[in-house]
This record gives sequence, C-alpha cells and structure tokens, in this order.
Amino acid sequence: MDTVFKPVSWAHNSNIYEVNTRQYTEEGTFNAFSKHLIRLKEMGVKILWFMPVHPIGEIKRIGTLGSYYSIQDHKAINPEFGTLDDFKKLVYEAHNLGLKVMMDWVANHTSWDNVWAKEHPEFYEHDNTGNFKSPFDWRDVIQLNHQSHTQQDAMIDAMKYWLKECDIDGYRCDMAHLTPLSFWQRARQELDQLKPLFWLAETENAEYHQVFDASYTWEFLHKMEAYWKNQTDIEGFDSLLLKYNRSFPSSAIRLFFTSNHDENSHSGSEYERMGDAAKPFAVLCATWNGMPLVYSGQELPLTKRLKFFDKDVIPWTGKNELEDFYKILLTLHSTHPALSAGDPAVQTFRIKTSDDKTVFAYLRKNGDREILVILNLSPEKKDRLEIIDEKVTGIFKNSFSSTPADFTVQKNVTMEGWKFEVYSK
Repeated sequence: MDTVFKPVSWAHNSNIYEVNTRQYTEEGTFNAFSKHLIRLKEMGVKILWFMPVHPIGEIKRIGTLGSYYSIQDHKAINPEFGTLDDFKKLVYEAHNLGLKVMMDWVANHTSWDNVWAKEHPEFYEHDNTGNFKSPFDWRDVIQLNHQSHTQQDAMIDAMKYWLKECDIDGYRCDMAHLTPLSFWQRARQELDQLKPLFWLAETENAEYHQVFDASYTWEFLHKMEAYWKNQTDIEGFDSLLLKYNRSFPSSAIRLFFTSNHDENSHSGSEYERMGDAAKPFAVLCATWNGMPLVYSGQELPLTKRLKFFDKDVIPWTGKNELEDFYKILLTLHSTHPALSAGDPAVQTFRIKTSDDKTVFAYLRKNGDREILVILNLSPEKKDRLEIIDEKVTGIFKNSFSSTPADFTVQKNVTMEGWKFEVYSK
C-alpha cells in the first residue's frame, strides 16, 4: 500500500495513563473508575489506555480471574467491569473532560473458548494432530491464522465495532509484531476512514512505523534497570538513545516508561527494579524525545507488585505523594514545544558537565524555546556541578520550584544524590 499515515495532531504533546480496571478500585468496574477522571485530568493526563475490556476465557484460565489478554469475544464487555453502556458512559465522560480513550487490542491470539473457536476453527492455526495450538508457552490462549482473510475481516470488523459504538480515539496493539504488518496496514486504512485514530504498537520493530504512530522502548527500560544494577553506565544508555535516533524515523513517537502492567506484575515495581533511580528516570521518560506513560498507581507511589490473574487492589491512601511530581512533568510535556514528540523541528543535545560519569544532562530545543534537564544518577551530592556547554545560556525557570536560573551568569548547580532539575524557557 502506498498510503502514508500521519498521526493525529494531538498525539505529539500527549501522554498515556494505563488503566488496570480490575485493580484500580475495590469494585473493579468502569463506574468506580470514573470517579477518578477529574483527578487524573487535573494531574495532566491526556490519554487513558484501558487494558482489554473483553470477557476472559475460562478454559485453561490462569488464576481465579484470568488474563486480560485471553479474549473470549472481541465484541463484548467483561461483566467483571460492567456493561457496554457503562463503558460508553465512561468514554463520554472522559471526552467531556478533554481526555482521549484508547483500547487495548489483541490480534495475535484468543482464548480457547473464543466465539470464533467453535464457529470458525479455520481462523486458527492447528498442530499436527489438528488441534489448536498456543503461541510460545502462553497456555491460556490459542494462535490465530494470519493467512486467513476471513479472520482478518472479522478482526477488523470487531475493531470498527468499538469505534462506532463507543467513539474511542485509538488502539494500543498488543505484541503488534506478531501480527503481519499487512494486516495493520489494512486495519488502519479502513478504520481511519471512519475516524482518524492514534495507533500505538507494542513493538520495537521500526518497520511497523509504516503504519503505527508510536512504539515501545522496551530495550531502554531494561537499560535503565541495568544502570541501577551497575551492569551498564551512562554512556551505555546514551548509546542506545543514539541508536534509536538512527534506527527510527524522525516522525516516530517512542513511548518511554518506568512501569506498566507487565513489568509491575511480573518483574516488580520500578522501586524494585530501579531503586533510587526510579524518579530521575521518570523525569527522563517525560522529557526525552517521546511520549511518557504512567501506569495505574504510580502517583501513589505504587511500591508493590499487583497480581495479574487475581484480584489485588491498588492500596490507595487518599494521599498521592507523587501526584504533583507527575502533574508538573505531564503538563510540561503537553505545553512546551521543545518536548513535542516525533517532531523534526525539535533538536536534542547531550550537555557536557564537570561529571559526565554520573550526571546525564541534555537540552531540547524548538526555535527559541528550550528545556534543560540535569539528572544526578548517583547517591553522591554534587556541590558545584558545572555546565560546560555554550549552548546553555540565558534565563530559565526551574519547573519544580519556579525559581529563575541565569545560565549566562551562573553555570554551576548543586544537587543532592539521585536528584534532578528541569529548567524551561
């Protein structure tokens, strides 16, 4: 296909908040979650990404409630969460607040008892004995046959259903690279005719940006974790960021994060995986060239692993200690032109300091608008960290304290261990 897809205009300065409906409230319903909409809007959230809302398979189910990603019916709502009308109401309320809504979409596999398994066994791959087979070791799901055009027709029809019924704004596509790019090309071409959507691929395959607006940075997440474990240094992840710049189109929006549902449940909270580096790395994820993702409860902060297949409510205390922290970062990202993601007009420069072994500093620039970020990625206090770069000049405002800083006159800053500074002008 020769079609060139362009992201919706609101994507470049946006952010994503991933909603784990099951664990968000005691009730675990759409209606209960809706009470948080105004709070999230005030925190600076722009896009709500809902993990799959569909009924969950019962055959070979893992745990008591099963995996969100074992889908029984692509055109139905999980009764655990409420009704179709409840979800419609939630989307309507979100839209009234200026929030966008993305749905999670699983196109590679279904549950064993998906409605298609009985009605259309030809939609699936089969083993040598003629039985359905699971991809990898995912025993609660079965592999779809991507060579089946009728299966593709049914999948695209199901995607259109949610657009027509609920007026959603985008899709986060689970393990997108497991499904052929040709399918996604066709899906986007047909759906964008109904309404231009935002398309996020869970992949690091740059080729998929032929269709998708945004993709994951899994490799960088693991590089940040490796830094905390002393398995790499600043140059290690700086070289990875340079590789991203070389490997991906300049218009590609990259999704940066310190946590999500997979990492939290299976590998631990960001504090288990990154320790004291979690907050400065969250600043990096919100100010580098990309789109920041915040997972349910990170504003608490969420220091526990949430069970994935069973009920395990986020332990809200009524006092979200990091809400202001995220509000400053998300608001800055959505309002400052130098943080526009996938925008060729924005330049990013690594800034030299007097201690580049433990300090990661960079300048992002769009015309005369600039963001300066300084991260102390060590436990040691920097009494007089010197900024050694002629690009850094002029009067900035500290985004966290609102105090001015004139880098033409004063090139030194003092920083406690594992602290960060973000300046804007």
